[in-house]
Amino acid sequence: MLFKKKPKKIMRDNNKRKLVTISSPKSPVSEQYRTVRTNIQFSSIDQELKSIMVTSSGPGEGKSTTVSNLAVVFANQGKKVLLVDADLRKPTAHYTFDVNNITGLTNVLTKSATLEKAVSATREPNLFVLASGPVPPNPAELLGSKAMEEFLEESYQEFDLVLFDTPPVLAVADAQILANQCDGSILVTRSGETEIDQAIKARELLQSTKSKLLGAILNNKKLQSSQYYYYYGRK
Repeated sequence: MLFKKKPKKIMRDNNKRKLVTISSPKSPVSEQYRTVRTNIQFSSIDQELKSIMVTSSGPGEGKSTTVSNLAVVFANQGKKVLLVDADLRKPTAHYTFDVNNITGLTNVLTKSATLEKAVSATREPNLFVLASGPVPPNPAELLGSKAMEEFLEESYQEFDLVLFDTPPVLAVADAQILANQCDGSILVTRSGETEIDQAIKARELLQSTKSKLLGAILNNKKLQSSQYYYYYGRK
């Protein structure tokens, strides 16, 4: 059966990012990620979501950390999850999950590697990662290609859920292009940093695509001690 290979041990301890859902699964923040997971599932009662794209309006707002933690909590639920690093300009998933980035999404889309060969298992049961692969000269064209449609069709046969980490939606066209091929999208904002007009413009861009804007996540919001740091809101 495909995608059962064991994760390779790669020495990147200095670069590896800690995910709260792995390091502190019982923490209030981890519980909020599970709440986001539940809200996503309730938002799609009439249609099963097979692919979700996570983006932000600008850089540094926490989209990569958010999508990685969501991938963990969905996998914890027993779903077979594929996290795809579609941020072909500034990839991070290979650092986060300590996998190789020599072969990845760009290789699959250019037919220089199969999906089975490019996907890496992680130390989390049911969670697999497809790193970005070599940085291409034409990221937007690759993401909007027929090869991407074929990749999604193949992924749906092997995985219960495909999550995409994409570049910020206001920075380049990549997120908009990919949103047209996904079932749903999520916008991540950062408290105290994301400008309101930027968030509104990002929302409008995502609403103009074929995918359903599932909601927004307000990241790094410090509330009262009895409350949590992450908040999820429907659009």
